[in-house]
Amino acid sequence: MITTLLAFVLTLGVLIVIHEYGHYRVAVACGVKVLRFSVGFGRVLWRRQATPDSTEFVLCALPLGGYVKMLDEREGPVAPDQLHRSFNRKRLWQRSAIVAAGPAANLLLAVLLYAAAHWIGIAEPKAVLGPPVASSLAERAGLQAGDWVRAYSTDGVEWHDLSSMTDLRWQLMQATMHGESLQLIVTDRDGRAQRRAALDLASLGTSEVDAKLMQRVGIGNPYSEPVLGKITPDGAAARAGLQAGDRVLRIDGVDIVDAARTRELIRASVSGGTARTMQWKIERDGRTLELPVTAAVVSEAGQQVGRIGAYPGQPPEMVTVHYGFVDGLQQAVRQTWQMSALTVKMLGKMLIGQASLKNLSGPLTIADYAGQSVRLGLAYYLGFLAVVSVSLGVLNLLPLPVLDGGHLMYYLFEGVTGRPVSELWLDRLQRGGVAIMLMMMSLALYNDVARLLGLQ
Repeated sequence: MITTLLAFVLTLGVLIVIHEYGHYRVAVACGVKVLRFSVGFGRVLWRRQATPDSTEFVLCALPLGGYVKMLDEREGPVAPDQLHRSFNRKRLWQRSAIVAAGPAANLLLAVLLYAAAHWIGIAEPKAVLGPPVASSLAERAGLQAGDWVRAYSTDGVEWHDLSSMTDLRWQLMQATMHGESLQLIVTDRDGRAQRRAALDLASLGTSEVDAKLMQRVGIGNPYSEPVLGKITPDGAAARAGLQAGDRVLRIDGVDIVDAARTRELIRASVSGGTARTMQWKIERDGRTLELPVTAAVVSEAGQQVGRIGAYPGQPPEMVTVHYGFVDGLQQAVRQTWQMSALTVKMLGKMLIGQASLKNLSGPLTIADYAGQSVRLGLAYYLGFLAVVSVSLGVLNLLPLPVLDGGHLMYYLFEGVTGRPVSELWLDRLQRGGVAIMLMMMSLALYNDVARLLGLQ
């Protein structure tokens, strides 16, 4: 809990500081006097100002945002000798640059974070598939447990290598968002018996892009060897004579090729509150043994299932994905662009009802993912920071009056008509923008709580 909280605060702090620093740095470069640089809102916890005429830097109690306050005649009287340093007196292109600098700083930060993660290297599961979900696209495409996905193509002509399971899931999501089908080159786990498989992702429709997309496609967890882990003393597995390291070959006549199938059969061995005895065929030290195994009955989420006191399955095979300096930077630019485009496309589809509003996440989800990524390691946390930084940059470019994108729309109007938006309309648009933002924040928070309670 403490790790999650600290990771969340660090995440917000870094992203807010970078965003506001973008505004601040360009404002100073354009000759605008910056009165205050604030991280957070509310009561001031820390303050620093070198001279009475310099910028005041403050840290406030509520770290859910920040702002850069500039000298501006619309917000108060300005001394005649300071008018040339007022924001509203600057040229249109300068005001536009100052406003756009915040989101631009977030996108630039994302490039650097992605690049750093690539340079460090990230250990990710190899793209070896577990058993496909029954009746899913993956099963209909002929994919099987143990298949190693080596490359993908959207047109069958231009092929791209896949680096990991994470890469495969990303390409599946991208193709679904674009309404494209995906062709795969697949081999067995040893890289032999190459063949092609086609996933008809276009049949899903873009409205299907949500947290359960992979389940609908049929791509679940990576392949896991059906080998038993640590045995709990006095558990069902121990009583049956099973040992750590036993490889499960067959259960009740069903061939076992993946640990997920083993867990599924154990859970399903309970009926009417009673566990039936299963006949297991295992391999131990080169010998084949057959053992009767009766699972213990436990209650899980209101349902009675079987448990044997041992975890069937080994950690998935991992590969380290890393790039050199130039390749890492190029890949980072590509990822930032793709993530930005995907975010815009997703927001647009949510707006017109082609994608579920459940995709909108709030601070609780961000905090949860921040904590998880920190526990996985530095490269994972940098990648997570990059994703959130892209989201923040794109969100701030939306044409909503309270966001940077809204101000850019005002300047576009001014550039086209030769006159600024009237004070009356500024007030009306501001009120509307606040209402929209409150609705978005409320929906995001509702989605967060629903996910935590298992309602989504």
